[in-house]
Amino acid sequence: MSEHHHPNYVKIWAILVGLLVVSVLGPMLGIQIVTLITAFGIAVVKAYLVAKNFMHLNIEKRYIVYMLTTCLVFMFLFFAGTAPDVMEAEGSNWEKPSFELYDEAASHTVGHGTAHH
Repeated sequence: MSEHHHPNYVKIWAILVGLLVVSVLGPMLGIQIVTLITAFGIAVVKAYLVAKNFMHLNIEKRYIVYMLTTCLVFMFLFFAGTAPDVMEAEGSNWEKPSFELYDEAASHTVGHGTAHH
């Protein structure tokens, strides 16, 4: 039976808190590339640190890591396949519902006494 080195959890927590501070302060600079790096780059690093140290994926059997990777790949493929349709306002046979127009029309209907009792 092999012994596994346990990480210093307080040190990992301090690193995560430091990265949280950077990810909160980064967008306050107002520079788009800094915002993207702090939002997504640091999120990936924090997710890696949590998975490695708190979920102990570095000491699990290899197939567990493969299963997790496969799930993540399928999640990204699903997003990549649906994002072009969902992120557009209109399509060839559909239109994204506009809740603002619905709310505006509903307020005019109620204001003119056409509400049902």
